[in-house]
Amino acid sequence: MSERSERTGGAAAQPHRREGATGKTLRFRFDGREYAGLEGDTLASALLANGVRAVASSIKLGRPRGVYAAGCEEPNALVQIEEPFPEPMLTATTVELYDGLVATGLPGQGRLADRPDPARYDAVHAHCDVLVVGAGPAGIAAAGVAARAGARVILADERPEPGGSLLGTAETLDGAPGREWAAGEAAALAALPEVRVLRRTTVLGHYDDNYVIAVERRTNHLGAQAPADVARERVWRIRARRVVLATGGHERFVAFAGNDLPGVMLAGAARTYANHYRVLPGSRAVVFTTNDSAYAAALDLAGAGVEIAAIADVRHAPGETWAARCAERGIEVLTGHVVTAAKGEGEVSSVEVAPRPEAQGSGGQAREIPADLLLVSGGWTPVVHLFSQAGGTLRYDEELGAFTPGETRQAVEAAGFARGVGGTGVRTLRECLEDGAEAGRRALAAAGFAVPAETTPPAETTLPTADEEPVAAPAEHVWLVESGDYGTHFVDLQRDVTVAEVLRATGAGLSSVEHVKRYTTAGTAHDQGKTSGLLTGGVVAHALGVDVAELGTTTFRAPYTPVSFAALAGRDRGPLHDPVRVTAMHEWHVARGALFENVGQWKRPWYYPQQGEGPGEDMETAVLRECRAAREDVAAMDASTLGKIDVVGPDAAVLLDRLYTNMMSTLKVGSIRYGVMCRPDGMVFDDGTVIRLADDRFLVTTTTGNAAAVLDWMEEWLQTEWPDLRVHCTSVTEQWATVALVGPRSREVLARLAPGLAVDNDSFPFMTWRDAEVAGIEARVCRISFSGELAYEINVSSWYGLALWEAVMASGEVTPYGTETMHVLRAEKGFPIVGQDTDGTVTPQDLGMEWIVSKKKADFVGKRSFARADTSRPDRKHLVGLLPEDPGVLLPEGAHLVDTSALPEPPVPTLGFVTSSYRSAALGRTFALALVSGGRERIGERLYAPVGADLVPVTVTSHVLYDPEGARRDG
Repeated sequence: MSERSERTGGAAAQPHRREGATGKTLRFRFDGREYAGLEGDTLASALLANGVRAVASSIKLGRPRGVYAAGCEEPNALVQIEEPFPEPMLTATTVELYDGLVATGLPGQGRLADRPDPARYDAVHAHCDVLVVGAGPAGIAAAGVAARAGARVILADERPEPGGSLLGTAETLDGAPGREWAAGEAAALAALPEVRVLRRTTVLGHYDDNYVIAVERRTNHLGAQAPADVARERVWRIRARRVVLATGGHERFVAFAGNDLPGVMLAGAARTYANHYRVLPGSRAVVFTTNDSAYAAALDLAGAGVEIAAIADVRHAPGETWAARCAERGIEVLTGHVVTAAKGEGEVSSVEVAPRPEAQGSGGQAREIPADLLLVSGGWTPVVHLFSQAGGTLRYDEELGAFTPGETRQAVEAAGFARGVGGTGVRTLRECLEDGAEAGRRALAAAGFAVPAETTPPAETTLPTADEEPVAAPAEHVWLVESGDYGTHFVDLQRDVTVAEVLRATGAGLSSVEHVKRYTTAGTAHDQGKTSGLLTGGVVAHALGVDVAELGTTTFRAPYTPVSFAALAGRDRGPLHDPVRVTAMHEWHVARGALFENVGQWKRPWYYPQQGEGPGEDMETAVLRECRAAREDVAAMDASTLGKIDVVGPDAAVLLDRLYTNMMSTLKVGSIRYGVMCRPDGMVFDDGTVIRLADDRFLVTTTTGNAAAVLDWMEEWLQTEWPDLRVHCTSVTEQWATVALVGPRSREVLARLAPGLAVDNDSFPFMTWRDAEVAGIEARVCRISFSGELAYEINVSSWYGLALWEAVMASGEVTPYGTETMHVLRAEKGFPIVGQDTDGTVTPQDLGMEWIVSKKKADFVGKRSFARADTSRPDRKHLVGLLPEDPGVLLPEGAHLVDTSALPEPPVPTLGFVTSSYRSAALGRTFALALVSGGRERIGERLYAPVGADLVPVTVTSHVLYDPEGARRDG
């Protein structure tokens, strides 16, 4: 008789729930229908309790699919959570049931939410002496040994409660059910001051130096009741001295006809549903196995009330103890038999069993056995994903029929079944406990702790069906049941990959399991081949007639299980993902109607349209007005966003000489020098000024968007190539506010603002700096010009930036200008913008700056590359100017250039492209800068720019179009 509940209430509506199941009744909706489950259920166990067999459909073929496993290895039962917040592509086996859950089955793909996620996500860093991954018997034993020796221990497990494999069996330890023993041990560990037990925490990746990433699901199981102030998921970034991987194993299936039908399930999963969730996944079952472990599952299910119609064992001699126990229960054992097909319309209704073709003396004919459940065990595969990610090698274990951990260069231990212990078919509990304890001792010793005397694991480790442990029989490794048609012999259930497709791949000449994976997509779904990876390799080996050990495995990459983008982003979302940076003068710009340009993360004033009685200025009008002010009168720009890096130390000059193409060590205190940085390939990386503040101190300026990259560049060279240099580099961009004062009247304005500063040319020459009080504020004033005009850059503490700006604006008719005007002014002078007039393939020589490449220095980054033939060939693209023959035509930036007045048939060769294009008030026309092949030799030539259907004629000219003599620089 079945133990299905006849009680009233929640369990009564769950016809497949065993008697004795307790817990709060939870209501949920799946595929539009209302159901009830119990607290502690997963969505999968609740659906099975309600008799729901088909949960999803397959992605390519649309075949119905049911629950196949009981954990993260589930290949079939993909669902979309609809309420309280949409989340796609979750496995029903890992979704914890909560009241009000609404979900739907998926055909292998989901849909993203159409509204913002209201939940919070965060991340923390942690350090420990020993990290134990997996809170099964081996993991608990390892953590216990390490913790009681005083080590800092983190025990992380993906399940809501500790126990691992114990949760799915009826095994006992010290007379208590394994589940209770695990809970007690975990509670005792958590009470220790140096121990942290992380539940619902999946370790996703294992990187160099035992850097481990894990994700803790903190409130997913609470649904709408989740506290708003608690992060839904948390990323743990853990650095451990030693790592013990007690990750257990995944059961795999066998390829036979119809092995994807709802009602086909892994034997160990069915055992878990019966014991842990007290759910019967069917009423009459056939068991198909290659090893002893399925016998324990069959006996547990039989004890729970499932009729076991037969056990088809591919072997001729299963363990004698198991056979005897089955005989006692009246279960028929068919040795030397295979399941040739699971049959049924939409779900299993019968199972076809037949002797193996090669079996000698097995007797009997093929027969069809009525059943609604088919339990499959094709063996067990240790979870070696993290070990492999850590750089460990794998070796093939012939007895286990799977790959197990070999050597590793990291401080990593594998324990329990994760390294194949107890791998003869039944994972012997005593062996796992002893191996876990030994792994804990090894980890302690390696971490420098005194190793305690050997501890004995719990003495009474018994199975519920007999007093003695069964004697195991060797497993036999069968990957597929041979057939004339492999069209429904699935090897990857989620990807709908069949044996036929694998044979097609090997028939096409593919012999690498990696190549077959990519040809067929086997192992590329959400489960990453946890149940199908080794099976695919076995089928490939069978097809090629080679040993599985020869083929090896596919690469195990992080993450171990899928992780939400929200968890990875953590608090780095919305404004925190891309913070808006503003200068000290920002509110003034806003109040004056400035429009802004995003430069990196900065909001920079783009231009300042004046508002009159009419509609106000457009950008072209405003920029021409601002340009005239800078060229003919006086104008000011907020230049605070330029990157600023303090370079301090006895070897500061040495570092800068190595990074810049020109000499910086000869710069005198009080002087400034323009410089260019190149990458090792000789291409321009960044440019800016270097200000010498003292013998051992420089202030380096960079482009706005490249500030962080330049600091990172400096640190990379200091930490990896020149760690002997005594230098510290510090970003001070935020600490300084800068006002660029530009134009023929700028000296006059500065003199009024800083009466104590001598501003004449002789006292304050170009490319020098002076400390002074400007508008009563302590300032560093630099004679620098990015416009070609007489100009100053006034730097003050950012606290006083607004006060300085307001003082400048109040000092006379000073016109504020924005970044668009700055670009026009610098382009007229041929000053390049790195990233706009360069594209990563441009050298200083290409920009016409041969003068900035020192011939005196023995070396600098990129110097060797300038000797390459490629960097000196005459047809390299040079920066030149372009004048459209129609002075009113504005070329689009990015437009290509050709030398023919009519386009030939494609492909059309291009000579280069426009990098900058503007309308100039000073020139009274439009102009452009461009990178043109052999450009300097083409000055005076006519080229053409295809713009829409037209070819616009342009004349190549020097890239310096305004004041080429530099006469305006000194006023």
